[in-house]
Amino acid sequence: MAYKPRLPREEMIILCSLHARWNLSDDEKRNYLNLKKGFEGEVQFDSLTEKLASECLIVNDLLLEVNKTKFQIDTLLVQDKLYLFDVKNLESDYCFENGEFYYKTGRLTNNPLTQLRRCENLFRQLLQKHGYHLPVEPRLVFINPEFTLYQAPKNEPLTLPTQVSALMRKLNSWPGKINEKHRKLADLLVSLHQVESPYTRVPHYDYEEQQKGIICISCQSFALTVNGRKLICDDCGCEEGIDAAVLRSVKELKLLFPVQKITTNVVYEWCGGIGSKKMFKRILSNNLKSVGYGQWTCYE
Repeated sequence: MAYKPRLPREEMIILCSLHARWNLSDDEKRNYLNLKKGFEGEVQFDSLTEKLASECLIVNDLLLEVNKTKFQIDTLLVQDKLYLFDVKNLESDYCFENGEFYYKTGRLTNNPLTQLRRCENLFRQLLQKHGYHLPVEPRLVFINPEFTLYQAPKNEPLTLPTQVSALMRKLNSWPGKINEKHRKLADLLVSLHQVESPYTRVPHYDYEEQQKGIICISCQSFALTVNGRKLICDDCGCEEGIDAAVLRSVKELKLLFPVQKITTNVVYEWCGGIGSKKMFKRILSNNLKSVGYGQWTCYE
């Protein structure tokens, strides 16, 4: 189990809801899809590091700051050295020329190696600031099996899809033990992790503009049918308990509109009036803390 688990960023969750309920611009939609694809690649890498049998501490998804400069670490693996992983979920054919990555229509704007070197440099500064002098090994990991890099350089810290298994074997071969110094470093990094407000990075939106209804947990369709105590998606066939679906929608509502009071009428409207208000009141009363009485009752 990871010392610090990876969770989807609230910015991505908000954009996911807006993508289903609202009309994102092309740039906003592209940003959402890039965040989603990047997160999927990181989770795929997590599924490999979590299987390591050798002792290690895995610290995921760190946002750190040193000398008033912020930087992000996808995965840090602590053993005899600190493995700094930047995971890319790129696909298709690329070519490496003169230190740059090229694909069919042009050059990658953000050079992954430049990003990795920046992250490594700032991380070393942070370690030195706090009195740590452990060796750092940065790796740029291309996790997508559909990715190909022609003319890949041998002297750069790249791990291509066909080399990921060898990387895992290397990490698994460490015979040492994690000690208190390792844990203190991991605790320090977790304590230094910064949480940014997602609302400064998403477009402005209003409640009235959002399409109302419960979204299918699988395909984000609104075409749901009540069948007893379940909701069934007419598009993909996914089934979900009504109680779970309503509570999931309440969580979505609270994230999108954190100052909105949660009442039976508001949740009933947000969920598209599916079912009866009596059912919504039961679900809210049984699962959330009620505040107030009668028509002024709201839930936390």
